[in-house]
Amino acid sequence: MKQLFNFIKKEFHHIFRDYRSMLVLLGLPIVQLLIFGFAITNETKNTNIAILDNAKDETTQQIISKFENSDYFDIEITLKSNDEIEKEFKSGKIKLAVVFQEDFQNELFHSNKAQIQLIADATDPNQATTLVNYASAIIQDYQTDLNSENKLPYQIKTELRMLYNPELKGAYTSVPGVMGMILLLISTMMTSISIVREKELGTMEILLVSPMKPYLVILSKVIPYFVISLINVTTILLLSVHILGMPIQGSTILLIAITIIYIFCALSLGILISTITDSQLAAMLISLLGLMLPVVMLSGYVFPVANMPIILQVISNIVPAKWYIIMVKSVMIKGLGISGIWKEAIILLGMTIFFIIISIKRFKIRLA
Repeated sequence: MKQLFNFIKKEFHHIFRDYRSMLVLLGLPIVQLLIFGFAITNETKNTNIAILDNAKDETTQQIISKFENSDYFDIEITLKSNDEIEKEFKSGKIKLAVVFQEDFQNELFHSNKAQIQLIADATDPNQATTLVNYASAIIQDYQTDLNSENKLPYQIKTELRMLYNPELKGAYTSVPGVMGMILLLISTMMTSISIVREKELGTMEILLVSPMKPYLVILSKVIPYFVISLINVTTILLLSVHILGMPIQGSTILLIAITIIYIFCALSLGILISTITDSQLAAMLISLLGLMLPVVMLSGYVFPVANMPIILQVISNIVPAKWYIIMVKSVMIKGLGISGIWKEAIILLGMTIFFIIISIKRFKIRLA
């Protein structure tokens, strides 16, 4: 029995001595609980919307006030014409537009019916459906209050328009998210494991003292996964277009270009991970557990970032997949050009350069 206790004590000693294992064992459950608890929610609050009031009468102002007082919506902009609607959607500033018909009050009180058009950004069909339901409930609530004071029932009809994805196909959400997740995990995890394997086996020193330059050694590890990532992207796009029926509205060349930037970012992150780990297991844990959870939870792939607490919204800005998914949706679904995604592209390029610089510095330190 004493030997058993000694072995148990020895095992605890090994666990406590390895701070990385301690971080995974004790820190990961806390992080998962906090992220899942705050990020996973079906509620959509404080969503930016646009109002186009073609009537500008007392009744439309009362309905607009109901939207203003709702916790679900924030009126981002008041439009002047129908021509401004798609421009605002393409800019990404709004997710819903509420359009009142001309002479709304007169039509409602004299014809007993009037119409409001709800236009939603359906690049995320689940969010679009939720927003339309919230808006319809607000309009229905006003109609109920109005009819309670009148003998003749008034009817406010809502016309729905789902922009970019009228059929509400789930592929419009899953394809960009899957591309972001697969490319990041494969490029980052496999690159880090490949480099760490050489260190773990003791062959890295042999490679570094060979006539081959150190950067060529790293490139030899990176290039195969770059090629594999491009093959994966091509496969996903072909399946998306021909099997899932998801068209590429924008430039295919631009889509490939931003994908290459993202792959470089993922590869450079893999190199960085390889400089801070000494075992393949540690590299795999950091790459798999440390990246999959943020990609799924904080990139906007599954849950809208705008619905999360401020602290998680801030943290989401350091997740490369978030910026890539935004760009893929903008190019692939909305048909935007470089002028619509240049900010996200610069951020992703900045992350790539940052990872490379830190990796070079740490790699030189380890060789000293």
